[in-house]
Parts: sequence; C-alpha cells; structure tokens
Amino acid sequence: MKTFELAGSKREGIGKKAAKAYRKESLVPCVLYGGKEVVHFTVTKDGIRKLIYTPEIFIVDLTVEGNKCKAILKDSQYHPVSDELLHVDFQQIFEDKPVTLEVPVVLEGLAQGVKDGGKLSLEIRKLKVKGLYKNFPEKLVINVENLGLGKTIQVGNLSFDNLELLNAKDNVVAAVKLTRAARGAAAKG
Repeated sequence: MKTFELAGSKREGIGKKAAKAYRKESLVPCVLYGGKEVVHFTVTKDGIRKLIYTPEIFIVDLTVEGNKCKAILKDSQYHPVSDELLHVDFQQIFEDKPVTLEVPVVLEGLAQGVKDGGKLSLEIRKLKVKGLYKNFPEKLVINVENLGLGKTIQVGNLSFDNLELLNAKDNVVAAVKLTRAARGAAAKG
C-alpha cells in the first residue's frame, strides 16, 4: 500500500471557536485516535489535499511536533454549502491490531454477459474490509470473465487472503444487466 507523508502541529485550543480561527488561517483541524492518548493537531490545506481528494487509500506517516506514527484516514467532514474541508479524523494503526478500511474495487476481464450484449455494472465502488494493515491491497481486483447475462457477483461469493469482508453477504458488487438489444436477441432466439 502507498504511504503519504503528512506533518502537523499541535492545536492549543479545541472547540468551535478555535477551529474557526484555524480555518481562517487555511489550516484544517484534525484528530488522531487509537493511540495512548487523543492528539488534536492542524495541517495545511495544501498538505492534505492529495490525501483527501483521491480514490486511492494510503498509510499516512504522520509527524506531529516531532512524534511520528502510522495512521489511516478515518473520516473527513465538509461544509454543506461551500464543500470546504472542515475537519479530518485519523486512526493510529499498529502492526498487530486489525483495522477496518474501505478499499476500492476494480473489475478485471471481459464478462461473458457483455459478449452476449449485456452491460457490465459496478454496483459497489468500495468494500469495507477488516485485517492487519500490511495485508491490505491498494485495490480489490475481481475477475468477471465468467459472469453471464443477467448474473451478479455478491459479497458472499468473494474472498481475499487474510482479509474479512464486512459488507452484507447479499450486497451485489457487480452485475451484467440486460440491454434492450440483448432482450431483443433473446426473444428472437
């Protein structure tokens, strides 16, 4: 998995008033959970932009006032109107503790149903996965070559080494949907 370097500085004040003041200075208030103590800090908007606005997942090498740790991005909040980044939560990770992440899904291969005139549809873009962070892939690759017309792949049909899928077993990940052309061909045949 890719790593992302991020440096922050400790926050003196916490609360609405202090957070508003930090945002005026183009700083983003952040919190780090999961360690021995909760750490409140700020980062620059430019420093965090490439981590927030990407579909990829990263291990964050976080440095706050000289203290280094590994973390993952857990949550980010945005202003409802301006869509400005308001707050970011990080979770500290350890080699021996499992962590839950949403990992992007990538479909691989040409589905048999597409050859027959159907349309391939990715229904879930990210799957919730639990495991040790060193076992996480950058993306979950699902082969769809054997997927026929009108058929689906559900979460319960998938398995990945050393990872536990937390989505409901009957959630559809990918489907080959019938198109009008495929229905017409099926009616004639």
